[in-house]
Amino acid sequence: MDYTRNNLTSEGIDRMKKEEWKAAVIKAADQLREEILAMGEEIYKHPETGYREFHTTELVADKLEKLGLKVERNMAYTGCKAVSEKKKNGPTIAVLGELDSLICMAHPDCNPENGYMHACGHNIQVSVMYGVAAAMTRCGILDQLGGNIEFMAVPAEEYIELDYRSRLKKEGKIQYFSGKAEAIRKGAFDDVDMAVMAHNYPISEQGYKCSPASAWNGFIGKQVRFIGKQAHAGGAPWDGINALNMANLAMTGMHFQRETFHDDDKVRIHGIITKGGEVVNSVPDDVEMELTVRARNIKALQDANEKVNRSIKGAAIAIGGSAVVEDTPGQMPLKYNKGLADAYTENARLFYKEKEILPYLDTTASTDMGDVSLLMPVLHSLSSGIKGGLHSREYCIIDKEDAYITPIKIFCCMLIDLLWDQAQKAENILKEYKPNLTKEQYLEMMDSMEKTICYGTENIE
Repeated sequence: MDYTRNNLTSEGIDRMKKEEWKAAVIKAADQLREEILAMGEEIYKHPETGYREFHTTELVADKLEKLGLKVERNMAYTGCKAVSEKKKNGPTIAVLGELDSLICMAHPDCNPENGYMHACGHNIQVSVMYGVAAAMTRCGILDQLGGNIEFMAVPAEEYIELDYRSRLKKEGKIQYFSGKAEAIRKGAFDDVDMAVMAHNYPISEQGYKCSPASAWNGFIGKQVRFIGKQAHAGGAPWDGINALNMANLAMTGMHFQRETFHDDDKVRIHGIITKGGEVVNSVPDDVEMELTVRARNIKALQDANEKVNRSIKGAAIAIGGSAVVEDTPGQMPLKYNKGLADAYTENARLFYKEKEILPYLDTTASTDMGDVSLLMPVLHSLSSGIKGGLHSREYCIIDKEDAYITPIKIFCCMLIDLLWDQAQKAENILKEYKPNLTKEQYLEMMDSMEKTICYGTENIE
């Protein structure tokens, strides 16, 4: 039997059982295979970094509109959100895909002009999101479920090009540097009860095909400027105040803090010097750094950040200069939802052997899906089909079926389970879930993390 919508009468649709609907969406996903792969390839060839995804947003929005969905463009400066015209009383689940690329000049497929490159698989993600929408609308299942499904193409997950994002913020176009945080602020999640997405990860080399659950760190972004006094480096260095020495001493102080961090908190501190001085024969008086402070929970994140700031302050005092620290909220720690993970695993077993499903992955990387997890149950599943390190020149797709098509099938079947029988499974998950924060509390916390602090011989706190 052909389960696509065009080949079913209204009476036939009403009589279909849950397993038949699953067969229908699986068949639809197979029929859509070439379209999905072509979409992923098109986005791969035209990478755009965060808050620059104008072409990608339009491509995705146009395709969602052709499915008969109502599309809101520029959801969070860029990005879009698609909903069914018929809103039901049951819970609403958002299926997310990320739009942005990163910068990887070493990758052979990067844009040679700017280094833009989809070396994190976001072109796959957003194609999977669209594939779920297309398969479910094609077979007509959306009208049969006890709740609602929304589809979001979200911008700016990669925390890069901070100067550009700072300019957008000064112009009043964005408030937060991460796309999901901005989407939360703009109200895109106000009508959403839970959110799910797939992220590709190089787990194929360990024999795994997918994973339902993962833990991710949160982070605070930092821009630091050390201000000293210029002097001739050879003739009169005693007349100068060496800003580069301040930066080095600050980094040393941060390293000496490592023994104070609890192992379970997974604290990570890493930074780069973006400006190290003007000329080699002058004592450097203006040195700039970018830093990221990561941790598994918000309390540990705030504690580690305070210790980093103390190291910066101490370095400025010791050398006799000044330091200006600009803290920016980055991304929050991700806590996965067990109920959603179980629903994913149950349906992953339709396509993979038990030994091919990695129960849990612990990573100290970050994602702004963590921000969403503070407000509602989330699933940030991992799919395979790629090899090489994320964000590296070795990244590549090795199995398009595992990367694109099977995740679509798993998500479609999972969504049917969650919203079947008056959305009983979804309702049970929501009853057991207790949000960490309300939207208002979240925004208040984010704003409290944003601050500028001055340290130095004339301004010591």
